[in-house]
Amino acid sequence: MRSSSPVVSGAGTGTAPLLVRLRALRPSLSPAEDRVAEQVLADPRGTAAKTISELATAAATSETTVLRFSRRLGLSGYPRLRLALAEESARPRALAASRTDISATDSLDDVIRKIALANASAVEETADQLDRDTLAQTAKIIANAVRVDIYGSGASALVAADLQQKLHRIGCLAFAWDDPHISLTSAALLGSRDIAIGISHKGTTRETIESMATAKAHGAHTMAITNFPLSPLAQAVDLVLTTAASETSLRSGATASRIAALTVVDCLYIAVAQRNLRITRKAVKSTHAAVSAHHVDND
Repeated sequence: MRSSSPVVSGAGTGTAPLLVRLRALRPSLSPAEDRVAEQVLADPRGTAAKTISELATAAATSETTVLRFSRRLGLSGYPRLRLALAEESARPRALAASRTDISATDSLDDVIRKIALANASAVEETADQLDRDTLAQTAKIIANAVRVDIYGSGASALVAADLQQKLHRIGCLAFAWDDPHISLTSAALLGSRDIAIGISHKGTTRETIESMATAKAHGAHTMAITNFPLSPLAQAVDLVLTTAASETSLRSGATASRIAALTVVDCLYIAVAQRNLRITRKAVKSTHAAVSAHHVDND
């Protein structure tokens, strides 16, 4: 049986932008620390100008909590947090991406602009923080696996189906499951030459976590795609690739999280395909020919 300590992708480390790390770690913060996080995310530039006592007062907490919050982000203290926030505020796209919540007074132009910005930022920030070593390690396991089983519920089931289709097209024996009972039975049949992949934006979907635990108990490799590196799903697997999507109050589970996860899926698919381009190109050519007759000829 493999180690239970996950290899965590960039969003949980100091390699990702500060606001990306903060959003990823937020579910693991205490209530007092989360009030500090809310202040930071609402106004990064304004927070950078505050003293530690001013931020503590604004968040209705203590200076000790603000210091602990800074250290949770991997920083040495509050002065380093202020400096990091000032640096983040100098990146207009990163600053604007923190202000994409929809309000009742937004025009349709505002809504379109905010949605486009949130989706574009999700792709860009996911790519920036994606752990290259974990990606390469996962691609190697998939390329050598006898079987790849992918688990996801709700919106994550759509991402799982996309990964299954991509891998299947290049000759990998892959299955995507969203029914909890079938997921558990498939996981129970995996072994040391197989890999189970769980997909969940929040990393708290019980059915996906149970399927991954079952697969791991039977000796399979396990990997997760999630937005939160300290989530229960991330803690249950061997390898973690994180996304960097920020959902708003009106868009929970919306397009940004799926686009971010699909970005990881595309990177993973290409990394697997690259490992044997000759076989991959032959498989893509064969599958394209198989369905070509079902497309309308415009000539």
